[in-house]
Amino acid sequence: MEFPGRGALTPDDLAAVPQAVLERLRGARRVLTVCHRDPESDALGSALGLALIVERLGGAATPVCADPVPPLYHFLPGMDRFRTAPQPDGDYDLIVVSDCGDLERIGGVLEQNAALFSAVPIVNIDHHKSNTGFGAVDWIDADAAATCEMVTLLAARLDVPLDTGDGMLAAALMSGVVIDTANFQHPNTTPRTLRVASELRAAGAPLSDIARRLYRTKPNAQLQLFGRVLGRLSSAVDGRLVWSTIEPDDMAVTGSPPAYSEGLIDLLAQSETADVAIIFKDLGSTTRISVRTRDGGVDATVLTGTFGGGGHARAAGATIERPAAEARPLVLAEAERLVGLLPAGT
Repeated sequence: MEFPGRGALTPDDLAAVPQAVLERLRGARRVLTVCHRDPESDALGSALGLALIVERLGGAATPVCADPVPPLYHFLPGMDRFRTAPQPDGDYDLIVVSDCGDLERIGGVLEQNAALFSAVPIVNIDHHKSNTGFGAVDWIDADAAATCEMVTLLAARLDVPLDTGDGMLAAALMSGVVIDTANFQHPNTTPRTLRVASELRAAGAPLSDIARRLYRTKPNAQLQLFGRVLGRLSSAVDGRLVWSTIEPDDMAVTGSPPAYSEGLIDLLAQSETADVAIIFKDLGSTTRISVRTRDGGVDATVLTGTFGGGGHARAAGATIERPAAEARPLVLAEAERLVGLLPAGT
């Protein structure tokens, strides 16, 4: 079946949305839209965007995240709608999980509502190629730069105006596209991504303000945190592997909440010599790693997959059930091995 283009979007863009997803959204009356814990704006924007789409179609929706919305995203309209748990009397007939590679990433929402998630069908919308396919309906598009890119296409197929909610929908979706492309600088930015962004901008999304807030505005405490962590930068393999560690007292000393560590890995990845950049977050008994790799080099999902993680070829992460002192040498050894497999001159 062919679809007419819509603005900057092409028929092929719109055809990417599976019919099964359209049917589930059209038929739902009370929908729970859920994103992953420790959220960033692609998770939040997609969950809020899906809620707004459901409401425009005549249904009721509750956007949920296990963790509170980080202060960085408070400037976006509609972020105050997020709950940390479903409505007790929600009587949901559909759950839409967005931007989650596996269902467990939604954290306490799943743990505390296991019966709900067992009884209600799940639509799984995500752009991580490592997604485990946990939904009754799965829409996984690893070519999408962001889940918000996918939700924009969904809105277009459902004839939901992108300026819905006095521009709330366009702003939410643009914030996700901006964060997951590093303001259109990452190689995951495709022509379709730019067409989606064009439609969102035409609908009123404040692109300049979103980019400034997400990439050029930081609290002083966050800058102090970045300084401490970057001051520990280490390297190996002639600089082709670089890493640093967020230590337990960094947050307390600088007065930084956990969300302030976001963005550190992208700054570390600016190293001109690094094929692989890694941030280790020391959480005591466990360690969280964030990985970035150079285009055409090491696949970040191969490295993180060794430790039970996943994500994208250029950006991935994992949680390792070991303290940092034990996890770090294991990860660095595997990273060195993978860098060593690259062709000379890569």
